[in-house]
Amino acid sequence: MRKIRPIGLMAIGHACVDVYQGCVPALVPFLVAERGLGYVAVSGITLAATLLSSVVQPVFGVLTDRRPLTWLIPVAMTTAGLGIALLGVGDSYWLMWLAAALSGLGVAAYHPEAARMARAVSGGSHVGMSWFSVGGNVGFALAPAMVTPIIASGGLGWTPVLIVPALFGAVVTRLAIRSAGFVAAGNGQPVVGSDDWPSFLRLSAIMVCRSIVFVGLGTFIALYAGQRVGGGTTTGGIALFVLFASSAFGTLLGGRFATRFGRIRTLRASYGIAVPALAGLVFVPGPAFFGFLLLTAIAMAIPFSLHVTLGQDFLPTRVGTAGGMTLGLAVSIGGIGTPILGTLAEHTSLHTALSTLIALPLACALIAYALKEPVIE
Repeated sequence: MRKIRPIGLMAIGHACVDVYQGCVPALVPFLVAERGLGYVAVSGITLAATLLSSVVQPVFGVLTDRRPLTWLIPVAMTTAGLGIALLGVGDSYWLMWLAAALSGLGVAAYHPEAARMARAVSGGSHVGMSWFSVGGNVGFALAPAMVTPIIASGGLGWTPVLIVPALFGAVVTRLAIRSAGFVAAGNGQPVVGSDDWPSFLRLSAIMVCRSIVFVGLGTFIALYAGQRVGGGTTTGGIALFVLFASSAFGTLLGGRFATRFGRIRTLRASYGIAVPALAGLVFVPGPAFFGFLLLTAIAMAIPFSLHVTLGQDFLPTRVGTAGGMTLGLAVSIGGIGTPILGTLAEHTSLHTALSTLIALPLACALIAYALKEPVIE
């Protein structure tokens, strides 16, 4: 029972920090409506939230591999919330950009140390890590449900209210740290095995492709849903909720499937299913849009927690670096591709831009055939 309670608290904390990654796409329709931003401009806001996170994430990973930094987890969460709270305060585009970047910095600082701690308290269990990972998916899912009614009623000037989850999460995470008995000296687990960098780099390529799809959908799916189904920002909020909630369900399935069928087989199958699902999402008209969105989200989410455990097993002497890459960088780096999608959408259509994403889960499935289960010594 000692392991269950800390991992549950950490999953709640993970939800409270990743809600801010979900806040950015949830704010996109309001930035378009209130500030008159175009596709390229709003994708630049997404880039701000992800670029700094992508650049500094490995640095935080290296630092946490050298020494535990449990104090950094609640501080990082508060920083992530502060950035989103400031995003709607000023009218200047560059102030909004900097606020989004501040939030991304907080997200980057959180994930490496949180992933190291989660691995320790879960004993490296696939199911335990899937529960921790699903916390992030839940945070994404709650973002549109939290942002849409608040900003729809009060406008972007109400973004300071959105800092509340960060403050709550910081308190919960402190409880998790105390419950787990973590101290500055470390987690007490000996380092065994050798690092397999070639396999980790192949896994990283898969994570980059997945991230571009996930962040691309997260940024533009609300606008695309309005075009395909109608209903404006309400339909967009529903589409984001379906995307993120289905991802949470898929992440839990991933831990179960990996235990039964193995991680690599699960990766190959889920990415294979994602190809026709994403094609249906882009090309099939009408209400079926939501069905294909649900299937796409589940298929793309099943491998998420498996990336974490695989990465840590490929780099057993650098679990902080691996955790930062698989939990943080793997999500944020996709933001680098959103300006390209936005530019393509403005010169052609959003439909055309999203259709280019179909090739990426196919690439993930093919690269997965070059991976083998890591040997645990």
